[in-house]
Amino acid sequence: MKNKLTTNITNTIKDLLMVARTQVVQHVNTTMVNTYFEIGKVIVEHEQQGKQRAKYNTQTLKAVSTELSSEFGKGFSVTNLERMRLFYLQYSKSATVLPISDKSEKHLSINQKTKTTENNFTLSWSHYVFLMGLDQPEREFYQKEAQINNWSLRELRRQFDSAVYERVVLSRDKKGVLTDNLKKYHSPESPQDKVKDPYILEFLGLNEANKYTETELEQKIIDHLEHFLLELGKGFTFVGRQKCFTFDDQHFFIDLVFYHRLLRCFVVIDLKLGRIKHQDIGQMQMYVNYYDRFVKTEDENPTIGILLAKDKNKTLVEITLPKQSNIFASEYKTYLPTKEQLMEQLKEQIEDA
Repeated sequence: MKNKLTTNITNTIKDLLMVARTQVVQHVNTTMVNTYFEIGKVIVEHEQQGKQRAKYNTQTLKAVSTELSSEFGKGFSVTNLERMRLFYLQYSKSATVLPISDKSEKHLSINQKTKTTENNFTLSWSHYVFLMGLDQPEREFYQKEAQINNWSLRELRRQFDSAVYERVVLSRDKKGVLTDNLKKYHSPESPQDKVKDPYILEFLGLNEANKYTETELEQKIIDHLEHFLLELGKGFTFVGRQKCFTFDDQHFFIDLVFYHRLLRCFVVIDLKLGRIKHQDIGQMQMYVNYYDRFVKTEDENPTIGILLAKDKNKTLVEITLPKQSNIFASEYKTYLPTKEQLMEQLKEQIEDA
Protein backbone atom coordinates (compact mmCIF):
# COMPACT_ATOMS: atom_id res chain seq x y z
CA MET A 1 0.00 0.00 0.00
CA LYS A 2 1.35 3.41 -0.97
CA ASN A 3 2.29 5.72 1.85
CA LYS A 4 2.00 9.51 1.73
CA LEU A 5 5.72 10.04 1.09
CA THR A 6 5.74 7.67 -1.88
CA THR A 7 2.67 9.39 -3.35
CA ASN A 8 4.25 12.84 -2.98
CA ILE A 9 7.50 11.74 -4.62
CA THR A 10 5.63 10.05 -7.46
CA ASN A 11 3.41 13.08 -8.10
CA THR A 12 6.42 15.42 -8.08
CA ILE A 13 8.26 13.24 -10.61
CA LYS A 14 5.13 13.05 -12.77
CA ASP A 15 4.90 16.85 -12.77
CA LEU A 16 8.55 17.11 -13.83
CA LEU A 17 8.03 14.62 -16.64
CA MET A 18 4.92 16.41 -17.89
CA VAL A 19 6.76 19.75 -17.92
CA ALA A 20 9.71 18.15 -19.73
CA ARG A 21 7.41 16.53 -22.29
CA THR A 22 5.71 19.87 -22.97
CA GLN A 23 9.06 21.61 -23.36
CA VAL A 24 10.28 18.94 -25.80
CA VAL A 25 7.16 19.34 -27.93
CA GLN A 26 7.52 23.12 -27.88
CA HIS A 27 11.20 22.88 -28.80
CA VAL A 28 10.50 20.52 -31.70
CA ASN A 29 7.71 22.79 -32.92
CA THR A 30 9.89 25.91 -32.71
CA THR A 31 12.75 24.19 -34.51
CA MET A 32 10.45 22.99 -37.29
CA VAL A 33 8.86 26.42 -37.85
CA ASN A 34 12.27 28.13 -37.86
CA THR A 35 13.53 25.55 -40.36
CA TYR A 36 10.57 26.20 -42.65
CA PHE A 37 11.34 29.91 -42.43
CA GLU A 38 14.94 29.26 -43.50
CA ILE A 39 13.76 27.00 -46.35
CA GLY A 40 11.51 29.81 -47.52
CA LYS A 41 14.49 32.16 -47.39
CA VAL A 42 16.57 29.85 -49.57
CA ILE A 43 13.77 29.59 -52.12
CA VAL A 44 13.28 33.36 -52.27
CA GLU A 45 17.00 34.09 -52.58
CA HIS A 46 17.43 31.58 -55.43
CA GLU A 47 14.26 32.82 -57.06
CA GLN A 48 15.54 36.39 -57.05
CA GLN A 49 18.69 35.26 -58.82
CA GLY A 50 16.73 33.58 -61.63
CA LYS A 51 15.60 35.39 -64.73
CA GLN A 52 12.25 33.66 -65.15
CA ARG A 53 10.24 33.35 -61.95
CA ALA A 54 7.44 31.27 -63.50
CA LYS A 55 9.92 28.82 -64.99
CA TYR A 56 11.63 28.52 -61.60
CA ASN A 57 8.34 27.76 -59.85
CA THR A 58 7.12 25.11 -62.25
CA GLN A 59 10.37 23.29 -62.92
CA THR A 60 13.00 23.85 -60.25
CA LEU A 61 10.60 23.84 -57.29
CA LYS A 62 8.97 20.65 -58.52
CA ALA A 63 12.34 18.95 -58.80
CA VAL A 64 13.33 20.13 -55.31
CA SER A 65 10.02 18.82 -53.96
CA THR A 66 10.53 15.39 -55.52
CA GLU A 67 14.04 15.01 -54.12
CA LEU A 68 13.15 16.22 -50.61
CA SER A 69 10.04 14.03 -50.46
CA SER A 70 12.00 10.92 -51.43
CA GLU A 71 14.54 11.51 -48.67
CA PHE A 72 12.52 13.17 -45.88
CA GLY A 73 8.98 11.95 -46.54
CA LYS A 74 5.76 13.97 -46.53
CA GLY A 75 5.64 17.70 -45.94
CA PHE A 76 7.66 18.93 -48.90
CA SER A 77 5.09 19.09 -51.67
CA VAL A 78 5.25 22.01 -54.10
CA THR A 79 2.30 23.54 -52.24
CA ASN A 80 4.09 23.35 -48.89
CA LEU A 81 7.30 24.75 -50.34
CA GLU A 82 5.28 27.64 -51.72
CA ARG A 83 3.85 28.16 -48.22
CA MET A 84 7.37 28.29 -46.79
CA ARG A 85 8.31 30.83 -49.43
CA LEU A 86 5.28 32.97 -48.51
CA PHE A 87 6.04 32.48 -44.81
CA TYR A 88 9.49 33.97 -45.27
CA LEU A 89 8.15 36.87 -47.35
CA GLN A 90 5.50 37.76 -44.76
CA TYR A 91 7.63 37.34 -41.63
CA SER A 92 11.15 38.26 -42.73
CA LYS A 93 10.67 41.89 -41.68
CA SER A 94 10.18 40.82 -38.05
CA ALA A 95 13.26 38.61 -37.99
CA THR A 96 16.55 39.74 -36.47
CA VAL A 97 19.65 39.14 -38.61
CA LEU A 98 22.54 37.58 -36.69
CA PRO A 99 26.11 37.54 -38.09
CA ILE A 100 27.98 34.23 -37.88
CA SER A 101 30.89 34.32 -35.43
CA ASP A 102 34.46 33.62 -36.58
CA LYS A 103 34.60 30.64 -34.24
CA SER A 104 31.58 28.91 -35.72
CA GLU A 105 32.27 29.96 -39.32
CA LYS A 106 35.17 27.54 -39.77
CA HIS A 107 32.80 24.62 -39.09
CA LEU A 108 30.43 25.61 -41.90
CA SER A 109 30.59 24.67 -45.55
CA ILE A 110 30.72 27.38 -48.21
CA ASN A 111 26.97 27.07 -48.83
CA GLN A 112 26.25 27.44 -45.11
CA LYS A 113 28.29 30.62 -44.65
CA THR A 114 25.30 32.94 -44.76
CA LYS A 115 23.71 35.12 -42.16
CA THR A 116 21.18 33.40 -39.95
CA THR A 117 18.00 34.83 -38.48
CA GLU A 118 16.49 34.78 -35.02
CA ASN A 119 12.70 34.60 -34.85
CA ASN A 120 10.03 34.56 -32.20
CA PHE A 121 7.82 31.82 -33.64
CA THR A 122 5.84 30.43 -30.72
CA LEU A 123 2.89 28.98 -32.64
CA SER A 124 2.66 25.77 -34.62
CA TRP A 125 3.21 25.60 -38.36
CA SER A 126 -0.53 24.93 -38.82
CA HIS A 127 -1.27 28.21 -37.01
CA TYR A 128 0.99 30.13 -39.38
CA VAL A 129 -0.48 28.44 -42.46
CA PHE A 130 -3.90 29.71 -41.36
CA LEU A 131 -2.61 33.19 -40.45
CA MET A 132 -0.88 33.64 -43.80
CA GLY A 133 -4.30 33.69 -45.43
CA LEU A 134 -5.21 36.89 -43.57
CA ASP A 135 -4.34 40.48 -44.36
CA GLN A 136 -2.62 42.90 -42.04
CA PRO A 137 -3.49 44.12 -39.42
CA GLU A 138 -5.99 41.26 -38.97
CA ARG A 139 -3.17 38.71 -39.16
CA GLU A 140 -1.19 40.58 -36.51
CA PHE A 141 -4.23 40.74 -34.24
CA TYR A 142 -5.04 37.01 -34.36
CA GLN A 143 -1.38 36.01 -34.09
CA LYS A 144 -0.88 38.09 -30.97
CA GLU A 145 -4.10 36.82 -29.39
CA ALA A 146 -3.19 33.20 -30.17
CA GLN A 147 0.21 33.67 -28.54
CA ILE A 148 -1.12 35.47 -25.46
CA ASN A 149 -4.06 33.13 -24.85
CA ASN A 150 -2.35 29.91 -26.01
CA TRP A 151 -5.10 29.21 -28.56
CA SER A 152 -5.13 25.84 -30.26
CA LEU A 153 -5.62 25.88 -34.03
CA ARG A 154 -9.26 24.90 -33.47
CA GLU A 155 -9.78 27.80 -31.07
CA LEU A 156 -8.02 30.20 -33.46
CA ARG A 157 -10.40 29.18 -36.24
CA ARG A 158 -13.37 29.53 -33.90
CA GLN A 159 -12.31 33.03 -32.87
CA PHE A 160 -11.87 33.98 -36.53
CA ASP A 161 -15.25 32.53 -37.49
CA SER A 162 -16.88 34.49 -34.64
CA ALA A 163 -15.33 37.71 -36.03
CA VAL A 164 -13.64 38.60 -32.75
CA TYR A 165 -11.39 41.05 -34.62
CA GLU A 166 -14.34 42.98 -35.97
CA ARG A 167 -16.24 42.79 -32.68
CA VAL A 168 -13.52 44.20 -30.44
CA VAL A 169 -11.56 46.42 -32.81
CA LEU A 170 -13.39 47.55 -35.94
CA SER A 171 -16.61 48.18 -34.01
CA ARG A 172 -14.74 50.87 -32.07
CA ASP A 173 -12.93 52.31 -35.08
CA LYS A 174 -15.32 55.20 -35.58
CA LYS A 175 -12.55 57.72 -36.27
CA GLY A 176 -10.24 55.57 -38.34
CA VAL A 177 -7.79 54.97 -35.50
CA LEU A 178 -7.44 51.23 -36.00
CA THR A 179 -3.84 51.04 -34.77
CA ASP A 180 -4.76 52.77 -31.51
CA ASN A 181 -7.65 50.35 -30.98
CA LEU A 182 -5.36 47.36 -31.49
CA LYS A 183 -2.99 48.68 -28.84
CA LYS A 184 -5.83 49.34 -26.41
CA TYR A 185 -7.25 45.85 -26.80
CA HIS A 186 -3.91 44.17 -26.12
CA SER A 187 -3.05 46.63 -23.34
CA PRO A 188 -6.44 47.90 -22.11
CA GLU A 189 -6.56 51.35 -20.54
CA SER A 190 -10.28 51.48 -19.73
CA PRO A 191 -13.23 49.05 -19.28
CA GLN A 192 -14.68 49.72 -22.74
CA ASP A 193 -11.42 48.46 -24.26
CA LYS A 194 -12.26 44.92 -23.11
CA VAL A 195 -16.07 44.62 -23.30
CA LYS A 196 -17.32 42.89 -26.45
CA ASP A 197 -20.66 43.24 -28.15
CA PRO A 198 -22.02 40.75 -29.02
CA TYR A 199 -20.67 37.75 -27.13
CA ILE A 200 -20.84 34.48 -29.09
CA LEU A 201 -21.77 31.54 -26.84
CA GLU A 202 -22.43 28.78 -29.37
CA PHE A 203 -20.21 26.43 -27.33
CA LEU A 204 -22.93 26.26 -24.63
CA GLY A 205 -24.96 23.97 -26.88
CA LEU A 206 -28.22 25.84 -26.27
CA ASN A 207 -30.71 25.56 -29.10
CA GLU A 208 -31.99 28.97 -30.11
CA ALA A 209 -35.49 27.59 -30.60
CA ASN A 210 -35.73 25.89 -27.22
CA LYS A 211 -36.64 27.63 -23.97
CA TYR A 212 -34.20 27.71 -21.07
CA THR A 213 -34.03 29.54 -17.76
CA GLU A 214 -31.42 32.00 -16.50
CA THR A 215 -30.28 29.32 -14.06
CA GLU A 216 -29.76 26.86 -16.92
CA LEU A 217 -27.85 29.51 -18.90
CA GLU A 218 -25.64 30.20 -15.89
CA GLN A 219 -25.00 26.49 -15.31
CA LYS A 220 -24.05 26.01 -18.96
CA ILE A 221 -21.52 28.84 -18.64
CA ILE A 222 -20.02 27.21 -15.54
CA ASP A 223 -19.89 23.85 -17.34
CA HIS A 224 -17.99 25.51 -20.20
CA LEU A 225 -16.07 28.00 -18.10
CA GLU A 226 -12.80 27.60 -20.00
CA HIS A 227 -14.51 28.48 -23.30
CA PHE A 228 -16.38 31.35 -21.66
CA LEU A 229 -13.12 32.82 -20.34
CA LEU A 230 -11.66 32.62 -23.85
CA GLU A 231 -14.69 34.45 -25.18
CA LEU A 232 -14.41 37.13 -22.48
CA GLY A 233 -10.81 37.72 -23.52
CA LYS A 234 -7.38 38.20 -22.00
CA GLY A 235 -7.08 39.02 -18.31
CA PHE A 236 -10.33 37.59 -16.89
CA THR A 237 -10.20 35.20 -13.93
CA PHE A 238 -13.22 33.52 -12.37
CA VAL A 239 -14.18 34.50 -8.80
CA GLY A 240 -17.55 32.86 -8.22
CA ARG A 241 -21.23 32.43 -9.06
CA GLN A 242 -24.33 33.54 -7.15
CA LYS A 243 -22.21 35.73 -4.89
CA CYS A 244 -24.48 36.79 -2.05
CA PHE A 245 -24.51 40.01 -0.06
CA THR A 246 -27.09 41.23 2.46
CA PHE A 247 -28.33 44.53 3.81
CA ASP A 248 -31.61 45.54 5.47
CA ASP A 249 -32.37 41.82 5.90
CA GLN A 250 -32.51 41.39 2.12
CA HIS A 251 -30.35 38.92 0.23
CA PHE A 252 -29.00 39.70 -3.24
CA PHE A 253 -27.23 37.30 -5.58
CA ILE A 254 -24.87 38.27 -8.40
CA ASP A 255 -24.89 35.72 -11.21
CA LEU A 256 -21.18 35.72 -12.09
CA VAL A 257 -18.16 37.56 -10.68
CA PHE A 258 -14.75 37.82 -12.35
CA TYR A 259 -11.57 39.75 -11.73
CA HIS A 260 -9.61 41.46 -14.51
CA ARG A 261 -5.89 41.25 -13.85
CA LEU A 262 -4.87 43.94 -16.36
CA LEU A 263 -7.51 46.49 -15.39
CA ARG A 264 -7.18 45.46 -11.72
CA CYS A 265 -10.88 45.49 -10.98
CA PHE A 266 -13.85 43.21 -10.31
CA VAL A 267 -16.27 42.45 -13.14
CA VAL A 268 -19.84 41.50 -12.18
CA ILE A 269 -22.12 39.94 -14.79
CA ASP A 270 -25.90 39.68 -14.66
CA LEU A 271 -27.59 37.33 -17.15
CA LYS A 272 -30.90 38.25 -18.78
CA LEU A 273 -32.91 36.04 -21.12
CA GLY A 274 -35.01 38.77 -22.69
CA ARG A 275 -34.79 42.51 -23.14
CA ILE A 276 -33.02 44.70 -20.59
CA LYS A 277 -35.40 46.77 -18.43
CA HIS A 278 -34.65 49.93 -16.49
CA GLN A 279 -34.86 48.03 -13.18
CA ASP A 280 -32.11 45.69 -14.43
CA ILE A 281 -29.83 48.69 -14.85
CA GLY A 282 -30.70 49.94 -11.37
CA GLN A 283 -29.99 46.53 -9.88
CA MET A 284 -26.62 46.35 -11.66
CA GLN A 285 -25.75 49.81 -10.34
CA MET A 286 -26.41 48.49 -6.83
CA TYR A 287 -24.11 45.49 -7.46
CA VAL A 288 -21.32 47.75 -8.72
CA ASN A 289 -21.74 50.17 -5.79
CA TYR A 290 -21.60 47.30 -3.30
CA TYR A 291 -18.35 45.93 -4.69
CA ASP A 292 -16.82 49.41 -4.89
CA ARG A 293 -17.70 50.23 -1.27
CA PHE A 294 -17.31 46.91 0.52
CA VAL A 295 -15.17 44.52 -1.54
CA LYS A 296 -12.52 46.26 -3.60
CA THR A 297 -9.42 47.65 -1.93
CA GLU A 298 -8.22 51.25 -2.19
CA ASP A 299 -5.54 50.42 -4.74
CA GLU A 300 -7.98 48.61 -7.07
CA ASN A 301 -9.96 50.29 -9.84
CA PRO A 302 -13.77 50.75 -9.91
CA THR A 303 -15.90 47.68 -10.53
CA ILE A 304 -17.24 46.94 -14.04
CA GLY A 305 -20.82 45.76 -14.50
CA ILE A 306 -21.96 43.86 -17.62
CA LEU A 307 -25.62 43.17 -18.37
CA LEU A 308 -25.50 40.20 -20.73
CA ALA A 309 -28.87 39.83 -22.46
CA LYS A 310 -30.62 38.51 -25.55
CA ASP A 311 -31.62 42.11 -26.35
CA LYS A 312 -29.62 44.93 -24.78
CA ASN A 313 -32.33 47.55 -25.47
CA LYS A 314 -29.80 50.07 -26.80
CA THR A 315 -31.98 53.17 -26.55
CA LEU A 316 -33.02 52.54 -22.95
CA VAL A 317 -29.42 51.88 -21.90
CA GLU A 318 -28.13 55.06 -23.57
CA ILE A 319 -30.82 57.20 -21.94
CA THR A 320 -30.41 55.64 -18.49
CA LEU A 321 -26.64 55.41 -18.15
CA PRO A 322 -24.19 58.34 -18.20
CA LYS A 323 -21.60 58.29 -21.00
CA GLN A 324 -18.69 57.54 -18.64
CA SER A 325 -20.48 54.76 -16.77
CA ASN A 326 -18.69 51.55 -15.78
CA ILE A 327 -21.85 49.59 -16.60
CA PHE A 328 -22.19 48.06 -20.05
CA ALA A 329 -24.95 46.21 -21.89
CA SER A 330 -23.97 43.50 -24.37
CA GLU A 331 -25.98 40.99 -26.32
CA TYR A 332 -25.19 37.29 -26.46
CA LYS A 333 -25.90 34.78 -29.18
CA THR A 334 -26.21 31.05 -28.53
CA TYR A 335 -25.32 30.24 -32.15
CA LEU A 336 -22.42 31.15 -34.39
CA PRO A 337 -23.64 33.68 -36.96
CA THR A 338 -21.99 33.92 -40.34
CA LYS A 339 -19.27 36.52 -40.63
CA GLU A 340 -21.52 38.44 -43.04
CA GLN A 341 -24.30 38.61 -40.41
CA LEU A 342 -21.87 39.85 -37.76
CA MET A 343 -20.40 42.45 -40.09
CA GLU A 344 -23.88 43.69 -40.94
CA GLN A 345 -24.72 44.04 -37.24
CA LEU A 346 -21.46 45.88 -36.54
CA LYS A 347 -22.10 48.16 -39.50
CA GLU A 348 -25.49 49.08 -38.05
CA GLN A 349 -23.90 49.80 -34.65
CA ILE A 350 -21.29 52.08 -36.20
CA GLU A 351 -23.89 53.96 -38.26
CA ASP A 352 -26.06 54.47 -35.18
CA ALA A 353 -23.14 55.73 -33.07
